[in-house]
Order: sequence, then C-alpha cells, then structure tokens
Amino acid sequence: MNAGFIGLGKMGFNMAQHLLECGHDLVVYDLADEAVAALAEKGAAASGSIKELAGMLVSPRLIWLMVPAGDAVDITIETLIPLLDRGDIIVDGGNSHYVDSRKRALQLNEQGIYFLDAGTSGGLEGARHGACMMVGGEKTAFDLIEPLLKDLSLENGYGYMGASGSGHFAKMVHNGIEYGMMQAIGEGFALLESSGYDFNLEEVSQVWAHGSVIRGWLMELAASAFQKDPKLGYLSGRVADSGEGRWTVEAALEHGVSIPVIAASLFSRYRSRSEENLSDRVVAALRHEFGGHAFTAKP
Repeated sequence: MNAGFIGLGKMGFNMAQHLLECGHDLVVYDLADEAVAALAEKGAAASGSIKELAGMLVSPRLIWLMVPAGDAVDITIETLIPLLDRGDIIVDGGNSHYVDSRKRALQLNEQGIYFLDAGTSGGLEGARHGACMMVGGEKTAFDLIEPLLKDLSLENGYGYMGASGSGHFAKMVHNGIEYGMMQAIGEGFALLESSGYDFNLEEVSQVWAHGSVIRGWLMELAASAFQKDPKLGYLSGRVADSGEGRWTVEAALEHGVSIPVIAASLFSRYRSRSEENLSDRVVAALRHEFGGHAFTAKP
C-alpha cells in the first residue's frame, strides 16, 4: 500500500522499516531529519514537511501517526485537515486517551475524513518484526487498511475492536493488565531475594520462562535483565508511568468495575519514587527491556 508515516521515534521507525521490508510504499516525515534520511536509505520517500508528505500520496490517502499522545496528535491533525480530501484515512497508532480519540473521530468525520485509533503493543521487538494491533473506528476504513495491518502484526495479532475509541480503550486496559503483571513479577523476585536462600535470580527467571504457568515474554525479559546484572544495580527503583494505568483506574471508577490489582500496581509506581527496593528495579528493568523506556540510573 501507499501510505504516509509521521513520527519516526523508536516505535515509528521500526514499524516503518518493517512495512518497507513487506513491500509497502511509504512517504515519511519526522522533525528529526536524520530519521527521515535513514529510512530514505531503506527505500522510503523522504518529505520535508507534513504538507509535502500529503502531496506525495495517492488518493485515497492513508496517513499513520506515531507521535506522542496529547497536543502533538491534535497539532498534526489540524495541520493535515486542509491538506486532505473526503475518504482519506488518518490512523493514530500511539497511546492516546480513548476519550481524545472519540473527539478526533467526530471532528474528522465532519470533514469526511476517516479516523482510526490503533492501539499498538509488542514493544520495539514487535514494531520491528510483528506487533499486536487493536483498531477502533469506521469498519469501512479498517477494511481498507487491513493489508497494512496484516503485515504490521504477527499472525492473529490484529483485530477490529469496534466504534471510535475502542482500539485505544482496549490498549489502555491491556497496559493496565501489564502494570499488574510486572508488579507481581517484581514482588516475587523481591521475596526471593529476602528469603535467606542464595537464589540466582537469572536462573530462576530462566526456569520460570520455560514451561511454568507464569512463563511468557515478560519472564524472558526478566531473565535478560538479570543476565546484565543479578541485582539490577545499574538502575534505581523509580518507575515512571506514561498515563495508561491512571486512565485505566479512572475508567474503572467511571464504570463501577473493581480492579484492585491494577490500582495497587499504579500506586506502587507512585511509591517507587520515594523508596528503593528490588521489586521496583525489576519493573523499571522490564519497561526498559520491552519498550526502551528511559530509566533512572542508580547514583
């Protein structure tokens, strides 16, 4: 497919490179000229502005956004609106709040422009080799971009979630679950460390990653982190949050749904900014392993 790609950060660059390797024709733009140049060397068409990108695309245009949630999405959409025609499609593949996605869909639908909210999971590895995509918005637009979604995702790793906002709502809940899972893993290793036994935490995580009920990618990442440093001494236990856990708790309050594990994991992240223990260092390490998220180095 012919598509425009705006936002070539860690996730966006890897996704665009993956699409190029799958044979898609991409026009790319980013504020960082070096990212645009690097993808141009891999076969993308470089553009020097959003206006130039829109003019280089074949109608109906498909433009995929991988820009930070919030104002950056709104500014990009406002810039695009006068450059697009009825039937063109904008996809927001970032971690936007589902409420914002609903508002953007209404705004764009009034212009005859389709808007899809695509929750993207899988971290940097998924962006490069096959992600998980949760897509909300008009089904007509979803059907039009499905060939691209199929190539972006692992087998059975994408799906149509429903009306506008549902893709980002599903991704928000996914990330809330992720908070709880990482917190439980961190607490378990903290208990192992305090047990009085001389556990090799890398060895334990390797064993748990193979055949146990709690095996999975997070456990593999834990093994990778402990391999770098058995005590994770290279980072502090300060765990950042990018908003999805808080949004999940807010949605649970709004809908009257009890989510004590996810809520407790969010509050543990807040607590981590004033205390220091292994459980928090494990969570910080996992975030860095799967998503390249920045961590606070230990002084």
